[in-house]
Amino acid sequence: MPPHCDTRDGPVVKAAKRALETGNLNHVLIWIPEESEKELKEVFARTLRARKAGKDAQEVADDWFFETAIRLHRAGEGAPYTGMKPAGLSEGPVVPKAEKAIGTGDPRETIGFILRTVEEDLSRRFHHVMEKKKFDVDDVAAGREYIAAFIGWVVYSHHLYMGIAGGDGHGGHAAGGHGPGHG
Repeated sequence: MPPHCDTRDGPVVKAAKRALETGNLNHVLIWIPEESEKELKEVFARTLRARKAGKDAQEVADDWFFETAIRLHRAGEGAPYTGMKPAGLSEGPVVPKAEKAIGTGDPRETIGFILRTVEEDLSRRFHHVMEKKKFDVDDVAAGREYIAAFIGWVVYSHHLYMGIAGGDGHGGHAAGGHGPGHG
């Protein structure tokens, strides 16, 4: 997954900021697995108290709260926590489109982009196989290049299909995982 949930401008920190602004922890609890609620509630309460000690204390406490929320979210995905990343990292082309679709209620731009990307990649791979297929039977090295391209095409096609039909594309969690923001 491209940088996203563990960034300063990612959805977990945005939700944590809303929790601090409103005093309602539920904004960020939805990103955390149920078994981690107690820890985040304790950190939230301590953060709210520490924020009253001045600007520097508020910044330190807020970062601690953000990092805890990210760490617990990542743990819920079975992913390692490697620290809070800076804002502005590239999320790749799909994440912004997918989030925009959720905001607008219209998935067509995301679907079209993904379909075009898959079609272009499959076409490129297929044409590569067809080029390698034209080998001289007495050129074993060229024949092996064809077989490598053949297997690459077939196996890639299979894995792509299995990723669509049987996977969720994120951290190994099937649909219905711990929250709406697997990320």
